[in-house]
Amino acid sequence: MTESDNSRTLAQGRAAAELALKRGEFELAVQLGHIRTAAVAGRGTKRRVPCEEVERLRADPGFPEALRRRVRTVGTTDGARLIGVGPDRFTRLARAGYFTPVRFYLNRYRAVVWLYLAEELKDFAAREPDLLTGRAPEEMRKVLAQGGDWRARNWRGRRVGRLLGQTDDPWERAAIIGAVLKPEAVQEAVPDPHERSLLHRLRPSLAQVRPESLAAQDVVEQLVRAHDPDEVLWQRLNFAQALAEARVKNPVAQRPAGGRGHGQLSLLARLGLGRLRRGAKRASVISARRAAGNAPEGPGRNDTGPGTGPEGGTTSHRDGHRTRSTSRGREASQGREVSGRGRGGLRNGSRGPAVGRAQGRTTGREATPGQGWSW
Repeated sequence: MTESDNSRTLAQGRAAAELALKRGEFELAVQLGHIRTAAVAGRGTKRRVPCEEVERLRADPGFPEALRRRVRTVGTTDGARLIGVGPDRFTRLARAGYFTPVRFYLNRYRAVVWLYLAEELKDFAAREPDLLTGRAPEEMRKVLAQGGDWRARNWRGRRVGRLLGQTDDPWERAAIIGAVLKPEAVQEAVPDPHERSLLHRLRPSLAQVRPESLAAQDVVEQLVRAHDPDEVLWQRLNFAQALAEARVKNPVAQRPAGGRGHGQLSLLARLGLGRLRRGAKRASVISARRAAGNAPEGPGRNDTGPGTGPEGGTTSHRDGHRTRSTSRGREASQGREVSGRGRGGLRNGSRGPAVGRAQGRTTGREATPGQGWSW
């Protein structure tokens, strides 16, 4: 879509309200393909809902209950009751891969709670009544005896498949597949840092869970990544194929400068430009003062000696204070104590400040009436 189509699309929050869906129900409906979304130019990466899609769903005779039934989810207890089995048998069937979770969340103990579509469970019970009673089949017992658990793997496959069906961009498709691989595998398959940066920017969020604690983040990370050797090999092959297609159809060097993730300065680059601008401004101010003769030039970072001040003395700058070494300052540089009220010395005959012997000028603190000592 183009910017002219903005008036014919709705933000996802507005579309959810029009369809009488909660946020979680709307997100699940989009993931399952029940609600069609579209990318709109000039609106960032957030997809929007066409108005005709909202009108189509609202015209359904069973709206909104029919749409809500399609996205209704249940946990283990409710799912077991729905298909007429106990929770233990339901869990064994899920672990053996007979039905696939649609999403998950972490409870307060950071335990994973899998959710299933109620309609899919009903279809399974009608299709496989023999698995609901009696002795479990040999294949199922073998998988469970080996400690197998297909819930996370089936969820990853389902999530990746849905995301791939929502885009035709070759780099986005490669980023979706790469999201289930570990960073080491992605780096090995993509040696070009520019391509890796692009894939990182396009990488989708597979899980809707947003944990705050590090322990919960580790749990989610384990669920998102592929671990079984056969699954890793399968996903790596798919990733390599998607990369080859993306490099042929749309090489990184030929992607439009204003495209997604391109033409934007990094934070470090912006900070570097800021420092350059401040340095140029400071240099222009110093040059103007030097030309006008309003202030003597202070020693810079690379200066080797003090500047020459009036009356044959020397000037130095330290935190905005200027001290001029006179004959008394030169005496102090030879280790003598100076008394009096000269600008380079202290009052009341107190011991003089530390002396910069290499440059022959005072570098200590200067007394300011009414303010005490200041650097």
